[in-house]
Formats: sequence, structure tokens, C-alpha cells
Amino acid sequence: MAVRKNETFTQLVLITALLIGWPIEAVYGQRVPEMFALGNFTLDSGEVLRNAKIAYTTDGVLNEEKSNAILVPSSYSASNNSELGFLVREGAALDPAEYFVIRTNMFANGWSSSPSNTPPPQDGPRFPEIAIRDNVNAAYRLLTEQLGIPHLLAVVGFSMGGQQAYQWAVSYPDYMDGVVVLSGNAREYPFGIVRLEGAKAAIKADAAWQNGEYTVAPEKGIRALGAHWAAWIYSPEWWRRETYLSQGLTLEEAIRRREESFLGNDANDLLSQAVTWQNHNIAETPGQDGNLENTLRSIRTRVLLMPASSDLYFRVTDLRNESRFIRDFSLQPIETVWGHPGAAGADPVANRFINSTIRTFLTMPD
Repeated sequence: MAVRKNETFTQLVLITALLIGWPIEAVYGQRVPEMFALGNFTLDSGEVLRNAKIAYTTDGVLNEEKSNAILVPSSYSASNNSELGFLVREGAALDPAEYFVIRTNMFANGWSSSPSNTPPPQDGPRFPEIAIRDNVNAAYRLLTEQLGIPHLLAVVGFSMGGQQAYQWAVSYPDYMDGVVVLSGNAREYPFGIVRLEGAKAAIKADAAWQNGEYTVAPEKGIRALGAHWAAWIYSPEWWRRETYLSQGLTLEEAIRRREESFLGNDANDLLSQAVTWQNHNIAETPGQDGNLENTLRSIRTRVLLMPASSDLYFRVTDLRNESRFIRDFSLQPIETVWGHPGAAGADPVANRFINSTIRTFLTMPD
């Protein structure tokens, strides 16, 4: 059976928080999320995820009209306790003094139902395959059944969170005024699928992985995954300029930091999320005909596409091509050498542009 580090940590944090009176405060910079029980949850594949749960946190206050809610879905491996923190703070585009911001954790991230915290017979490598649509459908139930929110101002997501934002525009086209896709896409293209296959192979090459039945975490494989990420997460220009020096790091330290970046995650969780990422395609939504262009044409809500100019994961050219079929869109590339993180708060200059653009988008009349 797989090692359940995340589940043990989560339980420890919850117990500690309750004992010392912290309702949503936690150690190591984490906030203890609230849990919403979904029961036996039918997935996009038709398989049923037993006793499913979705973890979430909130910032701000829902107004009397319930008209100020914004959803921020999580990205790959993120706990989502601080997702897009540069946007969700005083004076920023998603200021909690003005908006009620809900951050949801995707399946398989260690907080919501995951390989690492689901009991047999769906534990570890037996955890069902998850689609982006499953995360969207779970969040919709949370918003409507638990939080009683009839309508969202927007869904704002980065990376896999951006993929979820895109899916919201197809699955629930009238539920929000608009969606903001920060370095995401409408489907995962072959180039991205191949890259992710290499990331998965890094974990599986560790002898300790044991086809997902590890009793000792496959640390070498997880470190190899991090090293793989180092070559892709930043742009070639970021490395050429030796930008890591501005962070007080040598080249070797920058690589090591990336190697260590996934060590707190369960290997099966990381693999499951990678498969979700690979299989993303809004055209496969029930009711659509499988044609991406037709599916993009069906989107009725406003769409803001913000790819990072130097992102190797989600290319500007892909988003420019997708935007040709969306009736009400704005394509605003983020000029940055930071690659993928340039759309998530890593670049102070880009952050000002992102905040300003999203703030304008949110306040535009329908």
C-alpha cells in the first residue's frame, strides 16, 4: 500500500488546529481547509469515487445578495491555500475586502479525495482516473449545495486551474459572468502530453515506486520529476540571464530547489494529476460533438485569456488559435521571461499588468 504522507500530515494539522483553537490556521504556512462531503461521486469516466470529498478555503465575506463570489481552482500539486496570493490580497484584483473568494482543491492533490488519502479499494494506484470536468462538477456542487451561491462573478485559474476555468465556460456557461485563464488551455496538445509523459516516467523509474505499491516514498523519482520541471518551468531566456542570481541562488542551488519542490507530495497523487492534465479536452464534454472549434464557438460567457509570453507549457500561439473561435474574448499575453510562473506571481512587473487587466475585466459591464 502506498505511503500516505499527505493524509497523516492533514490529520495532524487538523488535530493541532482544533486543540489550540485555530479554526483555519495551520503550521508551515498552510491553512486547514474545510471539507465538503460529495458522497459517492460519479466521475466523467462512469466510475464512482466512493465517499468523495472536496477541500476548500474562503477569503472575504459573501454579501447579502450573494453577488460577489469568485472561484479560484487549484493548479498542479498546489494545496490552494495560497493559490494566486498576489491577486487575493488587499488592493489587488481579487481583494477579499470586496470579493468572496473560494479556493478549491482538485482531486488527487492530497487534500481533496486522492490516491494518498482514499481507503481501499480505491487507494494508491487503484484511485480512479480523474478528468478536469470532475473537478468542475465537484466545485459546482460545493458552491450550490454547501455555500448556496447562485452565480459567480468569475472563475480565475492558473495552469490546471486555468484548464478548469475553461471547462466551467462549457459545463456551466451561464453560472458566471466570465472566466480568466492564466496560462491554461482548452485542451492539452500532443507536445504537452509528451512532456508530462517524461515527468511521469521520472517517478516510475525509481525502483522504490513498485508500480505505485511503495512502502517507502520514491524520493529519487520525485527529485527527478523536480529536475525535469526545472528545464521547462522557466524560459530559456530566464536561464540565459541567470535570473536565479537575483534570488541569491547559484545555478546548482536553483536546480536543487526545483529537485526538492515536490518532495512534500505523494507520488501517486502527482501521477494522477499528471494524467488529468494530459487528458484535458473541453470538446469531450457531454453534449458537445468532440470538435474543439465547435465547442469553443459554444461558449457564451466572457473569456479573458492571459498566457505568459515565454511559457513552454501553454504557448501563446495555442491560445491565439483557440481565441479565433470564441465569440466574446480578450487575449492579453503577459510579457515576462519567467516562463510558466510568470503568470502566477513570480514576476513583479508582470504582476502589475495581470492585476490591472483582471480588475478591468471584472468591472466591465456585461
